Amino acid sequence: MATVTVSEGEFAGWTTWPDEPFEYEAAGPFYVRVDDKGPVAAFRAERKHMNAGGVVHGGCLMTFADIALFSIAQMAMEGAYGLTVAFTSEFLDGAREGELIEARGEVLREGGSLIFVRGIVTAEGRPCLNFSGTIKKLRREDT
Repeated sequence: MATVTVSEGEFAGWTTWPDEPFEYEAAGPFYVRVDDKGPVAAFRAERKHMNAGGVVHGGCLMTFADIALFSIAQMAMEGAYGLTVAFTSEFLDGAREGELIEARGEVLREGGSLIFVRGIVTAEGRPCLNFSGTIKKLRREDT
C-alpha cells in the first residue's frame, strides 16, 4: 500500500493512502501520524459520514477503528502485510458533523503471527467508541 504525506490543509504532515479506494474515497479519507503520545489516526467528520440520525454512522466509526488497529500496531507489524481476524467494539456516544475524530490505543501483546490491539475513538476528545482487535501478520507471498 503506497502512502502519501499530505502537504497542505488541516492534515499537512499526516500520512494517507490514496491508492486504497474504499479507505480513501468511500469511507475516508483517513490520516495517520505518530506524535509525542504515539500513533494516532484521524479524520474530519463530513456529511458523507453521517447517518439519518445526524451522527457519524456506526459502520464508518467501525471502519475507522479497524484501520486504526494497523496504525497502532505499525511497529509490531515490522513492515508485514496483515489481516484483521477479530474485531469488537462498543458505541459510547455519537460524533457530529465537523468534529475531529481520532483513534489511539496500544498493542496488548504481539506473538509470532498475531498482534492484539485495543483503542478508543474520540470526537473532539469525547469518547465515542472503544474497540479491540487481532491482526494476523502475513508474508507477502501468503496473500
